Amino acid sequence: MYTALLHAHSGLRWVALILLIAAIFNAVKGKKSGEYLKKDKMLNLFAMIILHTQLLIGGILYFQSDKVQFVEGWMKDKMLRFYGMEHLLLMVIAIILVTIGRKKAEKLVAPIMKHQKIVVFYTLALILILAAIPWPFRALGGQWF
Repeated sequence: MYTALLHAHSGLRWVALILLIAAIFNAVKGKKSGEYLKKDKMLNLFAMIILHTQLLIGGILYFQSDKVQFVEGWMKDKMLRFYGMEHLLLMVIAIILVTIGRKKAEKLVAPIMKHQKIVVFYTLALILILAAIPWPFRALGGQWF
């Protein structure tokens, strides 16, 4: 089960990134049109849902992974520190930003302001997510898929 969850978590990363980037570009485009349509709301919602799904799967993996070990000196070990603290912390902050940004946008009346909130919060979240992904070139045991 661990292997299946790990592959799901790694594969869904691409879906999450695509939806997040699509939501950001859609919001930029929406600022110019001056309309906030149901499709905008749904895209923002689906981006948030996939990130929450990633958090759920990641939470299960966190307690099963051999890459998360709180042994003496774990903060000095690059991989243990990354998976034990950095990855989790940055991803949780990013998901909180997306959730708050979407909620704040939904409460606003002006469509341009709704899109502006999405652009700001989702872009900040995207930057954190990109920094927190264990890309293969970072030598942290991550894979492309």
